[in-house]
Amino acid sequence: MLIDSHCHLDYFSAEELPDILARAAMAGVGEMVTIGTRLAQSVAIRDLAAGHPNLWCTVGVHPHSAAELPVPEPSEIAALADHPKVVGIGESGLDYFYDKAPRDIQQASFRAHIRAARLAGLPIAIHARDADDDIAAILREEYANGAYDLLLHCFSSTRALAEAAIGLGGYVSFSGILTFPKSAELRDIARDMPANRILVETDSPYLAPTPHRGKRNEPAYVARTAAVLAEARGLEPAALADLTTANFRRLFRKAA
Repeated sequence: MLIDSHCHLDYFSAEELPDILARAAMAGVGEMVTIGTRLAQSVAIRDLAAGHPNLWCTVGVHPHSAAELPVPEPSEIAALADHPKVVGIGESGLDYFYDKAPRDIQQASFRAHIRAARLAGLPIAIHARDADDDIAAILREEYANGAYDLLLHCFSSTRALAEAAIGLGGYVSFSGILTFPKSAELRDIARDMPANRILVETDSPYLAPTPHRGKRNEPAYVARTAAVLAEARGLEPAALADLTTANFRRLFRKAA
C-alpha cells in the first residue's frame, strides 16, 4: 500500500471527491493526508478527514498566506491539532520565490508552527522554496530549544538542505517533480537519502508526474512517483511501497 503524504483534497469539489478517492484506491493508494493552508479552514478540513476512514489532515498557515492575519500563537495552532484526524502541523515554511508575504512575517510564522509542532507532539510539514539557508538556520535554532519532528515536503531543494533535515532526525518527501526529465540531480539525492527517511506525495492538484504533466494532479498519481523513486533506489515497487508506508507510520504516529 502507498500513502500520499501530502495532498490538497479540499481543492476538489465534493462531487469530484468520490471518484478521486476511488481512483486512488485502484492505484494502490490506501491513505492520504490532506493539508491545511489557513487556520480558518481547519474545522472544514478536519471534517473532511473525519468523513473518510483513510484520510488524515494537518492544520496550519501556508507561507503564501502568512501575512493575511496576525501570526498565530503556537498554542492556538496546537489547540486546533487536538483532534483524532489531525496528524501534523502545516504546511508552513518559507517561499522566497513568490514572496507573497514579507520574509520576516514568513519566518515568524514558520517559528510559530515549529513551536506548535513541539507543543502538540506532531510533525511539521515544511514548504521550502528558494530559501534553503534560512530554512536550515531556523530548523537548527529551533531544534536547540527542544526536539521536534519535521518533514521537507515536495522536496526540490539542495542536497545540503536535505542533509540538514536528516541531521535533525527529519524526513524528506518526493513529489511528481522527481519524474521530470530535468530532475536527474533530484533523483540522485533521492537515491542517496537514508532508506528510513523517505516518503512520497502528490501535492495534488499541483505537479502531476510524467506522463500526466500539465494535467491536474490527484492522489492516484503518487504511484508513478513511487515507481521512479523505486527505480532510482534499485528497489521493486512493492518494496518501496512497504518502505515509505513504514516511514509514514513512524513519522505520523497518530496515523499508525
